[in-house]
Amino acid sequence: MARKNKLLETPPYAVEQALKRLGTNLRTARLRRNLTIQDVAAKIGTGPRAIADAEKGKLATGIGTYAALLWAVDLLAQLDDVADPAKDKEGMALSLIKGRERAHPVGGLDNDF
Repeated sequence: MARKNKLLETPPYAVEQALKRLGTNLRTARLRRNLTIQDVAAKIGTGPRAIADAEKGKLATGIGTYAALLWAVDLLAQLDDVADPAKDKEGMALSLIKGRERAHPVGGLDNDF
């Protein structure tokens, strides 16, 4: 039996709203450049449905589609700021308190299979 993805069924409100804003922003950028959904779909190599879903902020739309849309309207560089460790004040403060730099234990993989 396939498990349902609870994130798609009942996403956190803030996540849902952020994706809707991103979709609206992408649509505005596309329209300002006088591009049709078909133009952008052809440019990024997907179908018009994927573009329409992204512009609606649908949660099931892949991050690759959103990134490709940013590229298509020449806004991909803005993605560099998302989760930038240098701008993560809370994470940096916690790192100083805990002194932890790695999420995994130190040590490499061995060849013991």
